[in-house]
Amino acid sequence: MPDPASLDLNRRDLMVGATAAAAAAALPTAAGAASAAPAAPVTAKVAFTVNGERRELDLDLRTSLLDAAREHLHLTGSKKGCDHGQCGACTMIVDGRRINACLTLAVMHQGAEITTIEGLGQPDNLHPMQAAFVKHDGYQCGYCTPGQICSGVAVLDEIKAGIPSHVTADLNAPMQVTEAEIRERMSGNICRCGAYSNIVEAMTEVAGRRA
Repeated sequence: MPDPASLDLNRRDLMVGATAAAAAAALPTAAGAASAAPAAPVTAKVAFTVNGERRELDLDLRTSLLDAAREHLHLTGSKKGCDHGQCGACTMIVDGRRINACLTLAVMHQGAEITTIEGLGQPDNLHPMQAAFVKHDGYQCGYCTPGQICSGVAVLDEIKAGIPSHVTADLNAPMQVTEAEIRERMSGNICRCGAYSNIVEAMTEVAGRRA
Protein backbone atom coordinates (compact mmCIF):
# COMPACT_ATOMS: atom_id res chain seq x y z
CA MET A 1 0.00 0.00 0.00
CA PRO A 2 1.46 3.45 -0.94
CA ASP A 3 2.72 5.67 1.84
CA PRO A 4 0.04 8.40 2.67
CA ALA A 5 2.78 11.04 2.72
CA SER A 6 3.73 10.23 -0.87
CA LEU A 7 0.09 10.52 -1.90
CA ASP A 8 -0.09 14.03 -0.40
CA LEU A 9 3.05 15.00 -2.26
CA ASN A 10 1.65 13.71 -5.52
CA ARG A 11 -1.58 15.70 -5.03
CA ARG A 12 0.42 18.86 -4.36
CA ASP A 13 2.57 18.30 -7.42
CA LEU A 14 -0.54 17.73 -9.51
CA MET A 15 -2.14 20.99 -8.33
CA VAL A 16 1.04 22.99 -8.94
CA GLY A 17 1.42 21.53 -12.41
CA ALA A 18 -2.22 22.16 -13.34
CA THR A 19 -2.08 25.76 -12.14
CA ALA A 20 1.10 26.45 -14.07
CA ALA A 21 -0.36 24.93 -17.23
CA ALA A 22 -3.53 27.02 -16.94
CA ALA A 23 -1.51 30.20 -16.45
CA ALA A 24 0.70 29.43 -19.42
CA ALA A 25 -2.34 28.78 -21.62
CA ALA A 26 -3.96 32.06 -20.65
CA LEU A 27 -0.84 34.20 -21.00
CA PRO A 28 -0.77 34.59 -24.80
CA THR A 29 -4.48 35.54 -24.88
CA ALA A 30 -4.08 38.12 -22.13
CA ALA A 31 -0.98 39.57 -23.75
CA GLY A 32 -2.78 39.81 -27.08
CA ALA A 33 -5.76 41.50 -25.52
CA ALA A 34 -3.57 44.00 -23.72
CA SER A 35 -1.72 44.95 -26.89
CA ALA A 36 -4.87 45.46 -28.99
CA ALA A 37 -5.81 49.14 -29.21
CA PRO A 38 -9.49 49.94 -28.50
CA ALA A 39 -11.52 50.81 -31.56
CA ALA A 40 -12.36 54.49 -31.98
CA PRO A 41 -16.05 55.26 -31.36
CA VAL A 42 -18.26 55.84 -34.35
CA THR A 43 -19.88 59.27 -34.10
CA ALA A 44 -22.60 61.15 -35.95
CA LYS A 45 -23.98 64.67 -35.92
CA VAL A 46 -27.39 64.92 -34.29
CA ALA A 47 -29.65 67.98 -34.33
CA PHE A 48 -32.86 68.38 -32.38
CA THR A 49 -34.81 71.05 -30.55
CA VAL A 50 -34.55 70.79 -26.79
CA ASN A 51 -36.82 72.97 -24.67
CA GLY A 52 -37.39 75.28 -27.62
CA GLU A 53 -33.70 75.67 -28.50
CA ARG A 54 -32.01 74.12 -31.52
CA ARG A 55 -29.07 71.96 -30.40
CA GLU A 56 -26.45 70.17 -32.49
CA LEU A 57 -24.14 67.51 -31.09
CA ASP A 58 -21.47 65.13 -32.39
CA LEU A 59 -22.25 61.95 -30.48
CA ASP A 60 -21.07 58.38 -30.16
CA LEU A 61 -23.78 56.31 -31.84
CA ARG A 62 -24.27 54.43 -28.56
CA THR A 63 -25.19 57.56 -26.58
CA SER A 64 -28.66 57.40 -25.07
CA LEU A 65 -30.95 60.40 -25.21
CA LEU A 66 -30.67 60.62 -21.43
CA ASP A 67 -26.87 60.78 -21.52
CA ALA A 68 -26.97 63.29 -24.37
CA ALA A 69 -29.12 65.59 -22.23
CA ARG A 70 -27.24 65.09 -18.98
CA GLU A 71 -23.64 64.77 -20.11
CA HIS A 72 -23.57 66.87 -23.27
CA LEU A 73 -26.28 69.49 -22.78
CA HIS A 74 -25.90 69.62 -18.97
CA LEU A 75 -29.65 69.28 -18.46
CA THR A 76 -29.46 67.19 -15.32
CA GLY A 77 -33.12 67.45 -14.32
CA SER A 78 -33.92 64.14 -15.99
CA LYS A 79 -32.54 61.46 -13.67
CA LYS A 80 -30.75 58.22 -14.32
CA GLY A 81 -32.47 55.78 -12.01
CA CYS A 82 -32.45 52.12 -13.03
CA ASP A 83 -31.05 52.78 -16.54
CA HIS A 84 -33.22 49.85 -17.69
CA GLY A 85 -36.50 51.63 -18.48
CA GLN A 86 -38.21 50.32 -15.35
CA CYS A 87 -38.47 53.35 -13.03
CA GLY A 88 -39.46 56.29 -15.25
CA ALA A 89 -37.08 58.78 -13.59
CA CYS A 90 -35.66 59.65 -17.02
CA THR A 91 -39.03 60.40 -18.67
CA MET A 92 -38.95 63.12 -21.35
CA ILE A 93 -41.57 64.29 -23.81
CA VAL A 94 -40.46 63.70 -27.40
CA ASP A 95 -42.68 64.92 -30.22
CA GLY A 96 -45.59 65.04 -27.78
CA ARG A 97 -45.11 61.53 -26.42
CA ARG A 98 -43.46 60.50 -23.18
CA ILE A 99 -40.54 58.09 -23.45
CA ASN A 100 -37.91 56.52 -21.25
CA ALA A 101 -34.86 58.47 -22.36
CA CYS A 102 -32.47 55.82 -21.05
CA LEU A 103 -33.78 53.25 -23.54
CA THR A 104 -33.55 55.27 -26.73
CA LEU A 105 -30.50 56.41 -28.67
CA ALA A 106 -30.03 60.12 -29.28
CA VAL A 107 -29.34 59.53 -32.99
CA MET A 108 -32.84 58.09 -33.37
CA HIS A 109 -34.36 61.51 -32.70
CA GLN A 110 -32.91 63.63 -35.46
CA GLY A 111 -35.07 66.74 -35.82
CA ALA A 112 -37.28 65.87 -32.84
CA GLU A 113 -38.94 68.29 -30.43
CA ILE A 114 -37.77 67.31 -26.95
CA THR A 115 -39.01 68.66 -23.64
CA THR A 116 -37.24 67.93 -20.37
CA ILE A 117 -38.29 69.08 -16.92
CA GLU A 118 -36.24 72.24 -17.44
CA GLY A 119 -38.43 73.14 -20.40
CA LEU A 120 -41.74 72.87 -18.54
CA GLY A 121 -41.18 75.71 -16.11
CA GLN A 122 -38.76 77.60 -13.91
CA PRO A 123 -38.88 78.39 -10.17
CA ASP A 124 -40.37 81.83 -10.85
CA ASN A 125 -42.75 80.55 -13.52
CA LEU A 126 -43.89 77.03 -12.69
CA HIS A 127 -45.84 74.81 -15.03
CA PRO A 128 -49.31 74.04 -13.53
CA MET A 129 -48.22 70.44 -12.95
CA GLN A 130 -45.11 71.56 -11.10
CA ALA A 131 -47.16 73.95 -8.96
CA ALA A 132 -49.67 71.19 -8.18
CA PHE A 133 -46.91 68.80 -7.12
CA VAL A 134 -45.61 71.45 -4.73
CA LYS A 135 -49.08 72.18 -3.37
CA HIS A 136 -50.01 68.52 -2.82
CA ASP A 137 -46.53 67.40 -1.73
CA GLY A 138 -46.30 65.06 -4.69
CA TYR A 139 -42.66 64.34 -3.94
CA GLN A 140 -40.49 63.49 -0.97
CA CYS A 141 -36.86 62.82 -1.86
CA GLY A 142 -37.59 64.40 -5.25
CA TYR A 143 -35.39 62.08 -7.31
CA CYS A 144 -38.22 60.66 -9.41
CA THR A 145 -40.17 63.94 -9.52
CA PRO A 146 -38.90 65.28 -12.89
CA GLY A 147 -39.98 62.07 -14.59
CA GLN A 148 -43.25 61.99 -12.69
CA ILE A 149 -44.11 65.55 -13.75
CA CYS A 150 -43.18 65.04 -17.42
CA SER A 151 -45.17 61.83 -17.47
CA GLY A 152 -48.10 63.51 -15.71
CA VAL A 153 -48.26 66.26 -18.33
CA ALA A 154 -48.20 63.68 -21.13
CA VAL A 155 -50.83 61.50 -19.41
CA LEU A 156 -53.35 64.33 -19.26
CA ASP A 157 -52.67 65.05 -22.94
CA GLU A 158 -53.29 61.36 -23.74
CA ILE A 159 -56.63 61.41 -21.93
CA LYS A 160 -57.62 64.69 -23.59
CA ALA A 161 -56.80 63.15 -26.97
CA GLY A 162 -59.04 60.17 -26.20
CA ILE A 163 -56.26 57.57 -26.16
CA PRO A 164 -57.58 54.62 -24.13
CA SER A 165 -55.73 52.63 -21.49
CA HIS A 166 -56.18 49.12 -20.10
CA VAL A 167 -58.72 50.39 -17.57
CA THR A 168 -60.85 52.43 -19.99
CA ALA A 169 -64.32 50.91 -19.63
CA ASP A 170 -66.14 52.48 -22.59
CA LEU A 171 -64.17 53.21 -25.74
CA ASN A 172 -67.09 55.08 -27.28
CA ALA A 173 -67.66 57.47 -24.37
CA PRO A 174 -65.71 60.69 -23.78
CA MET A 175 -62.50 59.96 -21.89
CA GLN A 176 -62.64 60.83 -18.19
CA VAL A 177 -59.78 61.74 -15.87
CA THR A 178 -60.39 59.23 -13.09
CA GLU A 179 -58.12 57.97 -10.36
CA ALA A 180 -58.05 54.56 -12.04
CA GLU A 181 -56.94 56.10 -15.36
CA ILE A 182 -54.22 58.16 -13.68
CA ARG A 183 -52.87 55.25 -11.66
CA GLU A 184 -52.83 52.91 -14.65
CA ARG A 185 -51.12 55.38 -16.97
CA MET A 186 -48.58 56.46 -14.34
CA SER A 187 -47.73 52.89 -13.32
CA GLY A 188 -44.42 53.05 -15.18
CA ASN A 189 -43.19 55.87 -12.95
CA ILE A 190 -41.94 54.46 -9.67
CA CYS A 191 -41.83 56.52 -6.46
CA ARG A 192 -39.86 54.68 -3.79
CA CYS A 193 -41.01 57.23 -1.20
CA GLY A 194 -44.62 56.21 -1.89
CA ALA A 195 -46.12 59.62 -2.68
CA TYR A 196 -48.60 58.09 -5.13
CA SER A 197 -51.79 59.41 -3.54
CA ASN A 198 -50.39 62.95 -3.53
CA ILE A 199 -49.36 62.60 -7.17
CA VAL A 200 -52.90 61.54 -8.07
CA GLU A 201 -54.28 64.56 -6.22
CA ALA A 202 -51.91 66.90 -8.05
CA MET A 203 -52.78 65.50 -11.47
CA THR A 204 -56.49 65.52 -10.69
CA GLU A 205 -56.35 69.20 -9.81
CA VAL A 206 -54.49 70.08 -12.98
CA ALA A 207 -57.07 68.13 -14.97
CA GLY A 208 -59.74 70.47 -13.64
CA ARG A 209 -61.53 68.35 -11.09
CA ARG A 210 -60.83 67.49 -7.48
CA ALA A 211 -60.64 63.96 -6.10
